[in-house]
Amino acid sequence: MEIVSINKDHYPDIAEIYRQGIDTGMATFETSAPSWESWNENKLLHSRLIAFENNQALGWAAISKVSSRCVYEGVAEVSIYVSENHRGKGIGKILMEQLIKESEANGIWTLQSGMFPENEATIALHKLFGFRIVGYREKIGKLGGIWKDSVMMERRSKIVGTD
Repeated sequence: MEIVSINKDHYPDIAEIYRQGIDTGMATFETSAPSWESWNENKLLHSRLIAFENNQALGWAAISKVSSRCVYEGVAEVSIYVSENHRGKGIGKILMEQLIKESEANGIWTLQSGMFPENEATIALHKLFGFRIVGYREKIGKLGGIWKDSVMMERRSKIVGTD
């Protein structure tokens, strides 16, 4: 397996894996993948990873700013998606481990993530890497006309922002 930094050429694979996540109804409130321009604008320029094996995209991970306020410059939101044919094979673990290393190398002291409570695999993955549940957002948004709750999780770095 090879993990590389994402560039525009990878976007068709990213969009397809994202679409697969959307189709589960458990991964996001989004109902379609954004354009490359929108995706690129909303993700930080570092800590963008895509995993390949035999030239096949297995999954991707990236982080986004949570606020434009300078006090939150070291806080980022995690996006991590694994292709439907490769779920349950440890790809998410490999991506998360690398994402944490790269985010910390770039000064990120807190990673946060929101997910649907029924997405037990995603919650378990985050817990495995030291994320803790910090709250629930009840009926925070609608998906397909149905109100959905969200679990909020965060991970504080043990090496960045400790002073």
